[in-house]
Amino acid sequence: MNAWTGGPVLGVETSCDETSAAIVEDGRLRSLVIASQDAHAVFGGVVPEIAARAHLRTLDAVTRAALEQAGLGADDVTGIGVTRGPGLIGSLLIGVNWTKGLSLTLGVPLLGVHHMEAHLFANSLEHPEATPPFVALLVSGGHTLLLFASEWGRYELLGQTRDDAAGEAFDKVARRLGLGYPGGPEIERAAESGTGGRYSLPRPLLSRRHTPSDSAFFDFSFSGLKTAAALLIEEIERQGEKALEQAVPDVAAEFQAAVIEVLVAKTMRAVELKECDRVLLGGGVACNTALRSAMADALDGPGALFAPEPRLATDNAGMVARVAEYRLRNGERSGMEMSADAGLAFPGLRAPAYH
Repeated sequence: MNAWTGGPVLGVETSCDETSAAIVEDGRLRSLVIASQDAHAVFGGVVPEIAARAHLRTLDAVTRAALEQAGLGADDVTGIGVTRGPGLIGSLLIGVNWTKGLSLTLGVPLLGVHHMEAHLFANSLEHPEATPPFVALLVSGGHTLLLFASEWGRYELLGQTRDDAAGEAFDKVARRLGLGYPGGPEIERAAESGTGGRYSLPRPLLSRRHTPSDSAFFDFSFSGLKTAAALLIEEIERQGEKALEQAVPDVAAEFQAAVIEVLVAKTMRAVELKECDRVLLGGGVACNTALRSAMADALDGPGALFAPEPRLATDNAGMVARVAEYRLRNGERSGMEMSADAGLAFPGLRAPAYH
């Protein structure tokens, strides 16, 4: 293969239960197709085997649709990016092996992409100015990370979840409240008619005694909050089925408020410490309008908040193609020996010196 000289880049995303393909060229999203899997709702969570089989059935059609949407043929593709990890290993393997075959067939370079780094790049598809330096809060069903990006590819880990991710906590509390899956949108909808503060839930690891030298200053923990919510729901249930039905909006509002207060407070600590008031949100929980509003209020003034539209906040191939385009332009590529890695390390991530 010759050196990459630019042109349309195909992105493929199959890390969990979204089958997605997209075309990006010169930092611009030319097409994006996302096929969501509805079969998991009845189980209250993603079933890995069902997800992998669905990717296998859908990926050809989704990719053809992305090419057609961009007005391109397969021969117009000059590079391919695919999510290599982290994620569900069966789902990842479908995407990685499928794109290996396509890369060989077309004779174009292939780049394995880290799923969470792709969430960092998602904003730049809408906002070209969403470039480092920035403080980034990445919140999804499997991850909660607080980073400082000095430049693309150089990231400082400030904090991360010690147990449940924020999105996972939303899912589990929503299930306990009898709401649907995924839990984030369901709790947000319920909270719209509720009032936070009618019930009391903790704000974990949010102590004024912590200093930047303590990992708890930036770290997150949502397991205890999830348990506290479950105990509260159990207490309300003892008053009868009708009592819980009436309490759902208020419990949802209090739980959402607790999560958001922690996320925003930790992010503002990072803003102050790094002296950087440019904040970037990424991941599925970044769709939450209350979180966006609270973060914007906290940044009130000259600060800038970048938050992607919902289709770019959740898992999608546009962000994958964007990372691939950037790294291909810098001379990087992945060989055919590349494999999926469910626990893939975040590229360029280092621990903070003050921990």
